[in-house]
Amino acid sequence: MQSPLTFPALHASHAGIWMATPDGQVRTVGKGDAVGRAAETPMVMLNAPLVAQRLGYAELSGLDVLELFAFVHPARFVVPTAKGLANVLGITPRQQPVTVINSSVTLNSFQGLSPSTLETKTLKQVQGDGSGNGDGDGGGNGTEDGDGNGDGGGVNRNAGVWNDEEVPHLLLSATEKLLATLADPVWPEREGAWDSAQALMRVRWPWANIVLRHLAKPEKPERWLFARLPEWEETAPRTPPRVVTLNPDAVQAQLASLVGNGAETRQGQRDFAQAAARIFAPRARKGEPNMVLAEAGTGIGKTLGYLAPASLWARNADGAVWISTFTKALQRQLVREARRIYPDPESFKQKVVVRKGRENYLCLLNLEDALQGGFAGRAATLAHLVARWAAYSSDGDMIGGDLPGWLPTLFRRNGSTALTDRRGECIYAGCPHYKKCFIERAARASVQADIVIANHALMMVNAARGRDEVSRPTRIIFDEGHHLFDAADSMFAAALTGQETVEMRRWVIGPEGKARGRRRGLAARLADVASYDEEGGLAIEMARIAAEALPGDGWLGRVAEGVPSGPVERLLHAIRTMVFARDESNLAESGYGLETELADPPPAVVDAVADTQVALEALARPLTLLGTRLEAMIADPPDWLDGGARARVEGAMASLGWRIDTVRAWISMLARAVGPVDADFVDWLAIDRFEGRDMDIGMHRHWLDPMKPVAEIVLKPSHGVLATSATLRSGGDWPNAEARTGAVHLDHPAEHFSATSPFDYAAQAEVLIVTDIKRGDMAALAGAYAALIGASGGGALGLFTAIRRLRSTYARIADRLARDGLPLYAQHIDPIDTGTLVDIFRDDPHASLLGTDALRDGVDVPGASLRLVVMEQVPWPRPDILHRARRLSYGGTDYDDRIIRAKLAQAFGRLIRSAGDKGHFVLLSSAVPSRLLTAFPAGTSIRRVTLEQAVAAIKSGLSPVTNIRQDDANTLQEGNPI
Repeated sequence: MQSPLTFPALHASHAGIWMATPDGQVRTVGKGDAVGRAAETPMVMLNAPLVAQRLGYAELSGLDVLELFAFVHPARFVVPTAKGLANVLGITPRQQPVTVINSSVTLNSFQGLSPSTLETKTLKQVQGDGSGNGDGDGGGNGTEDGDGNGDGGGVNRNAGVWNDEEVPHLLLSATEKLLATLADPVWPEREGAWDSAQALMRVRWPWANIVLRHLAKPEKPERWLFARLPEWEETAPRTPPRVVTLNPDAVQAQLASLVGNGAETRQGQRDFAQAAARIFAPRARKGEPNMVLAEAGTGIGKTLGYLAPASLWARNADGAVWISTFTKALQRQLVREARRIYPDPESFKQKVVVRKGRENYLCLLNLEDALQGGFAGRAATLAHLVARWAAYSSDGDMIGGDLPGWLPTLFRRNGSTALTDRRGECIYAGCPHYKKCFIERAARASVQADIVIANHALMMVNAARGRDEVSRPTRIIFDEGHHLFDAADSMFAAALTGQETVEMRRWVIGPEGKARGRRRGLAARLADVASYDEEGGLAIEMARIAAEALPGDGWLGRVAEGVPSGPVERLLHAIRTMVFARDESNLAESGYGLETELADPPPAVVDAVADTQVALEALARPLTLLGTRLEAMIADPPDWLDGGARARVEGAMASLGWRIDTVRAWISMLARAVGPVDADFVDWLAIDRFEGRDMDIGMHRHWLDPMKPVAEIVLKPSHGVLATSATLRSGGDWPNAEARTGAVHLDHPAEHFSATSPFDYAAQAEVLIVTDIKRGDMAALAGAYAALIGASGGGALGLFTAIRRLRSTYARIADRLARDGLPLYAQHIDPIDTGTLVDIFRDDPHASLLGTDALRDGVDVPGASLRLVVMEQVPWPRPDILHRARRLSYGGTDYDDRIIRAKLAQAFGRLIRSAGDKGHFVLLSSAVPSRLLTAFPAGTSIRRVTLEQAVAAIKSGLSPVTNIRQDDANTLQEGNPI
């Protein structure tokens, strides 16, 4: 059944291009030769879109080993690099670097290349030895990644340091091993593989025929996805939690048990746990929650510090504690830490639930539609691989769950978003897969859970839309609390734009013209309601007619060309004209987004506003009437309204209420355009642009203080709230923390707690302010990054405030660093999602990562992989209209300084994550005001230096891992002069 692999392998990096033939010959090739050969012969490669980018040939296709891995091991984690793949599959490199002579070399010394001699292991069986190699804090942890890195350095060479010229042969070896797995009788993901491969062959997946030659046909039919998934069950509503008071000794005992292994808890952690416990005390009055603001420095151990009282209260009171985060990285950390509370897997599954927004989960109805012809070409292949993943997924979470983040990016035209419910079109109990729905399963599991891990946006969405009223959380912990203001600012904003109105039209009408897919318009979702209730059916039809006044497909072109169709498009055209006319930023020609204040609008805008108001009122009236009819149906249900139909109608009511609120917000914004100013809001007009092209046009409204609605709908209904962060005061004082967490709007004052980090920053870190890089000199900026990364031997995180400067720097230095054995990755450039970029960066202590300023919040990389942070300039706030309004209200220059200090503190916080971490924080700015330097922890050394002095300082503080890398780089440079 098996046959030898007859395809060559191709690997391209910034250092060069290598090709291996099946007989083991490896040689370097040029771009033209590589592209020509790839066009003639299918080649095995790793991450085809990335290889295509390296070759400058966007249409490159081939046999991507990552796609094969996703088929063989669905829902398993792998870092999508040569090292990551080798670690998972148990393939190790030669102990000595390979020398390329006369552009070719035969590699015969790989360990474990024959599938017949390689034992197929699961991910958890392939582990590093955890020994490290040198002077780290005790070597590595022997994690599943197999990296074996110690906290302070030390590289496990056997974990796999792969030279570029070794990679093509590794890809062939990995392919052979993955194909050999298909014949393994104990392969755990066998069920469904045959049918999946057959389906993939029909959509012309390049691997399909090869897979089917190695895969035996099952003797009896296997369960397919929709038969394999378990059904959730309805449970009785949970009773309200009991009133309990936590004993301080019990809290400390619970903390000690979680820390475990005889380890002593630190005083700061014990104090923090006791402060967190105060939110579980019975509240004195309705609307006055027990709120604690706790700033706990990095290293305090605040996760276990609040999990101790939270788990104790949940057990004693039989209630749920919701823990909300801002980043997926912290969510994953919380899941790991919660296993200490519930070590039994089955108990953990029942007691701990991760909740995310609907748009994060796979929609089984959308997937079925895609599998039955809704997707074509490469998108169809993605749908089948996602279906294979779904059969083995723990929770169906497509964003941050166990779906590999790199999988959708392999398919260039990313179709994964169409597999989730992003438009609120769920038909609930009307769906044939309702009882197996991942979203419904998570929602029901959270009702009975003790610990519910969510995110700030979901907490606010559920509260604002009135969902889960019965199970509304009464005890809430906001970790990463310094992000509450930003999350609220996004959640409670309104935008009357072309894109938003197009989505509204699609929600009401459904697909139009030649649009593919199942009809999901309002009439289709509520067909039985329309047939039963004449007035409700008439409201649906009136809403459909009114929605035709909203922009449709092609609106952006019509508006730009001056031929708008309908009242809303005429408004967008008038807004576009007004914004371009009043722009004083000189950014129109450079392609950046434009905005202007909504003040003294010209007659064309005033007239268009009036017409749009009439059109939106015509839509709001039937939607409101329909909502009333649905409420009446629930109150006096007909005979056919069984439990499933009732759930569908209630779901439709919730979705309808959201749309009505949106349309009413639009009408309110239009009234403001020609009426008096509302002091609580900031309104403006904007054109969103990308590389000179208009992407969206419209009106925007934000709360001046978005914590006002948060206080009313999230904080006041709660009994206890903890907001915590290492930078909760955000570069200011406690009044600033109260303002940015909403505590200032409570009648009962919040308690304050602070604990400084236990880290010795004077010994572990140094801040270098480089003063001789002229602002605007792109060549000097790129040269500085290259010198600093080279001095550190990689392990650098570069943060930029502008994508243009990031791209320019990357283009100038990526090849140079790669030739020194220092790979460079970049957000907004590499065709890889941000989460995977961070995984790659974390896995390779010699790699560096460039990203925008916001990337600082998504990077949690303790150990040697991150030992240098470089910011290209002081992160001054962008002086847009919203910022100007808040600056005027909240203190002028002091408000700016608080924002800057918070960003600097958060960026610095990426550097030192454990007691063994050491590194440098470099700020490339000739004039950093001294008042901003209080952003850094007390005791941290801060020096103003030249670039040459900064490079020398970084070299003098080299960790063992960097010294090792420099030796390797020297050897590589001597043997491979490419």
